[in-house]
Amino acid sequence: MTILRAALASALGLLLSLSSLSSHALTPEQAFAMAAAEDSDARVAAINSAVLEPGNDGKLSAYLQALADDAVRTAEGKAYIVNGDAATDPVTGQAVKLPAEAEDVVNNNYLRGVIEAAQAALALSSSDVSTRRSAAERIAAEPDAARLPVIEKALGREQDEQVKALLNRARAASLLSSEDTAQRVRAVEQLAQQKTPETQLLLNQRLAEESDPAVQKALRDALASIVESLTWGERLGEIFSGISLGSVLLLAALGLAITYGLMGVINMAHGELIMIGAYATYMVQALFQRYLPESVFGWYLVLAVPVAFMASALVGAVLERGVIRFLYGRPLETLLATFGISLVLQQTVRSLFGAQNVGVENPSWMSGGLELLPNLTLPWNRIAIIVFAFAVLGAVAFMIARTRLGLFVRGVTQNRAMASCVGVNTARTDTYAFALGSGIAGLAGCALSQIGNVGPDLGQNYIVDSFLVVVLGGVGQLAGTVYAALGLGVLSKLLEGWTGAVLAKIAVLLFIVIFIQKRPQGIFALKGRSAET
Repeated sequence: MTILRAALASALGLLLSLSSLSSHALTPEQAFAMAAAEDSDARVAAINSAVLEPGNDGKLSAYLQALADDAVRTAEGKAYIVNGDAATDPVTGQAVKLPAEAEDVVNNNYLRGVIEAAQAALALSSSDVSTRRSAAERIAAEPDAARLPVIEKALGREQDEQVKALLNRARAASLLSSEDTAQRVRAVEQLAQQKTPETQLLLNQRLAEESDPAVQKALRDALASIVESLTWGERLGEIFSGISLGSVLLLAALGLAITYGLMGVINMAHGELIMIGAYATYMVQALFQRYLPESVFGWYLVLAVPVAFMASALVGAVLERGVIRFLYGRPLETLLATFGISLVLQQTVRSLFGAQNVGVENPSWMSGGLELLPNLTLPWNRIAIIVFAFAVLGAVAFMIARTRLGLFVRGVTQNRAMASCVGVNTARTDTYAFALGSGIAGLAGCALSQIGNVGPDLGQNYIVDSFLVVVLGGVGQLAGTVYAALGLGVLSKLLEGWTGAVLAKIAVLLFIVIFIQKRPQGIFALKGRSAET
């Protein structure tokens, strides 16, 4: 079969040179040969020959689609396209009478692949670049020496660099089955320049079949080079995933760092405040989908950010004024009370929205990703969340350092009694600070809605990690929260690639326990008179 295909490739190369001298339409003889030649190789030769002829694109494309759909029958040396009881001549496109003795055309899997490749080859002449890229990807995915003339023809007129790269890969991959050892080595060297997972898989498959020592050596050298390049992509991908996870943990823990650091409240309902922000985002999306034109749907997230903040902040203020202010100085009672409140909030959401997860769609400008390496694509939604997390961090840092409320918060954090003596309304400051921390939790929920489903248990996935970040970074310390969140995120992802998700989680927990044993106040110790008492 390999010898036959090589002979077919040579014959088609001759046809390619001849096709430039003439241009004619699909003939009845061609149509019949493509459907009912004596064997599969003859049918393949007829299909590829028809593709090479420049005058065949229009009628040939429709005929190939009919072949792919098993809608072709043959009788008396002619082919017919059948649609129900009606029959059409593939050459003229006119309706004809189908002979009673017409037989169905049977395509095996190999022929179906050839037909698909022929359709892709025709698509290479499309004026649309995306269509040509898609066609080139299909041809590159199934290299075959019999398609070399089609590839050469497309390369001769192609201008897009990405399509050229795909076609060059397909040409080199097709030459891997050549009878000439030197040609196979050159093909391997060409493929080694395209350091992609697809090329690695292709060369591994060829290595399992190759018997020539020189080609085997070239294959091993090429694979080693590709593996080294892809390893860097994997490492960078793990680091990016760790930063992405760290930014999520930062958003989830930032509000908790304020409330826990200021009032010493162990707020077990913090996860539900995150959940409220996510559901607020879902409600804004639903309103945009129902009442506004589709053209403005991508802007729903801009409105969802302040809505999520206000919804969680309002719930947090009510929670502080209604329950927590009566429990200051009693951490165990606040833990139990807020745990009960978290159950109430979860059940309320289940009653309003149901127990099933709800989907929040990404705006179009957050879809897709930024391709840096062949095996490294950074999703836009993750990039947006990282930028958003640091924007929130910058806003909170500015508020704490430059505003009157921030001055009161710092004063109450360092010495509540002295702040009260100089006229600071500590109760109001507590409410504002708790509402601020709750609102930031709502922003975390808004961000989390863009990378996963929204459900009643959303916050439970982050509450423990949020406390770990706050304790590791240092209670009430924004800088410590940043270091701890990003550090734990990157460490977790690096360990996951080495040990797996479960063991990585255990290792991170052990690290935190040991670290706290050595440094109980976290990365950054709290400064002030209250820290000295």
